[in-house]
Amino acid sequence: MCGIVAYVGDRTAYPILIKGLQRLEYRGYDSAGIALFNSGIHVYKCKGKVKDLQALARDEDVGGSVGMGHTRWATHGEPSDANAHPHRSMHGTFHVVHNGIIENYVHLKKELMNRGYVFYTDTDTEVLANLIEDVYREQEVDAELATRLALTRVVGAYGLVILCEEEPGRLIAARKGSPLVIGIGEHEYFLASDAMPIIEYTDRVVYMNDEEVAVITSESLDLKDLYNDVKTPDIKTIQLHIDSIDKGNYAHFMLKEIHEQAHSVTDTFRGRIAMDESKIFLGGILDVMPRLIEARRIIIVACGTSWHAALVGEYLFEEYARLPVEVEYASEFRYRNPIVDKDDLVIAISQSGETADTLAAIRLVKESGATILGICNVAGSSISRETDAGVYTHAGIEIGVASTKAFTSQITVLAMMAFLLGNKRQALSVEEYRVLIRELTRVPALIAEILAGEEKIREIAALYKEVTNALFLGRGILFPVALEGALKLKEISYIHAEGYPAAEMKHGPIALIDETMPVFVLATSDKLYEKVVSNIQEVKTRKGKVIAVATRGNTDIYKLADHVIEIPPCHEALSPLLAILPWQLLAYHVAVMRGCNVDQPRNLAKSVTVE
Repeated sequence: MCGIVAYVGDRTAYPILIKGLQRLEYRGYDSAGIALFNSGIHVYKCKGKVKDLQALARDEDVGGSVGMGHTRWATHGEPSDANAHPHRSMHGTFHVVHNGIIENYVHLKKELMNRGYVFYTDTDTEVLANLIEDVYREQEVDAELATRLALTRVVGAYGLVILCEEEPGRLIAARKGSPLVIGIGEHEYFLASDAMPIIEYTDRVVYMNDEEVAVITSESLDLKDLYNDVKTPDIKTIQLHIDSIDKGNYAHFMLKEIHEQAHSVTDTFRGRIAMDESKIFLGGILDVMPRLIEARRIIIVACGTSWHAALVGEYLFEEYARLPVEVEYASEFRYRNPIVDKDDLVIAISQSGETADTLAAIRLVKESGATILGICNVAGSSISRETDAGVYTHAGIEIGVASTKAFTSQITVLAMMAFLLGNKRQALSVEEYRVLIRELTRVPALIAEILAGEEKIREIAALYKEVTNALFLGRGILFPVALEGALKLKEISYIHAEGYPAAEMKHGPIALIDETMPVFVLATSDKLYEKVVSNIQEVKTRKGKVIAVATRGNTDIYKLADHVIEIPPCHEALSPLLAILPWQLLAYHVAVMRGCNVDQPRNLAKSVTVE
């Protein structure tokens, strides 16, 4: 959601900024803009895509070795040329790009208007630019101090980069609740919302912390907090490569990422399973293991696809570790007065590690004394730094907005944690533990088998690409997979779809079923199979179309369903890792056939870093 890129050094900034904005397009946006320092500050911005910005700037002065760029996802003010970033203060002293939301902007705006400031946009960011300028002019301080003083009055979240007309050659950056990464080169520095625009130029980065302000020139990086305490930059080495952000031979990043899941699941358990000893080793939670073993209950907080993975985790922890689990929407959890104590284990799940609601949930429970674990995909992210311990998923960069390999990698981590805790708590026998580990290591090969059958799924997609509604049904540990299948279809094809526990269909949704309603059913050969068959028969009685995912070798399902997609037999605990793949592929092909923008669906952002 929104993207920032900035540069100061010896190179021409414009091509670096444009390429960086293109690499941030996956985050979702509706307008784009840049500001370049070249004998004054030159701003080019417009509603639309980065290619529209390039067209706008084609014949303009785009020289200069200092600049910043932004892709905007509208919050305050509709998408328009005027509301696009960067934003200029009234007297032109400051130009600002901003990710986040300033919650008290109305109050600040009224105050500034009373002081003679005029506003030309609907954004909260213009308020911020004018607030900094007002402090700068009234108190006669430098841009860095003006920024720090202004931000002490701001309520909300921000990732900021600022240019001051009167201080050429400098970038000022600030962060609270919205991520910023500083890339360190030779006589040059880079700034970005995440590492994607940086990895081509350097692998040395500093992740800014909340309420930190950086002043950057081509030769220096000075870091302090809002209250003038100097900070020592903690330089990290990132393990990302430029080829990981290339589509290769795939038409879309989403399809590439679906097909990477055999590798991403392997990468997630690689080095964490000792087959010769039949053991799971999760170094990230080793120091807190005694507290995990003694935990009274588990609370999992997450949003979106991560919430669906959390529901799978609920089944896994309760079945195999015999721990009670509550799964909470992070966005709702933060506005309750939840009862959490020191004997609880709180697990926060987020692909990016920057999800605003999930971070807020973590902060809410910190004072309870509960142990807080993070499961995320991005090293150095806020969740990885604000939790007591955690486990990275190692899914690799996920660029498609509709999450795919992050989901299966999160489930892989949850499975390992559940099996390990089950072993430590003696809820699993040694043999049961060994079987589960062995079955987990078989999953990547089974994923590859399913992906090899993509053509049949594409043919089924062609039959249902024009529907307007769909139901997804599952039971037990596959119920969350039904929810995720419905989410995938609606978020990239814009077909209304809902997921339900199969038995709940007769408590309302069955009224929707007729000959035009496709019902996608998870009917694998597990302990609930006969129950699911009964639900299928209820659909068929009402002339609904049934598309079933079934275990290979089950010939009876062909007598019930209109279409069958087979998946290989596997342990029931790990069936979600296989059962989701047909729904991911089906959603992808339906969306492509409908002409939808698969990698950047409308109104969606990859990482939701504002409330």
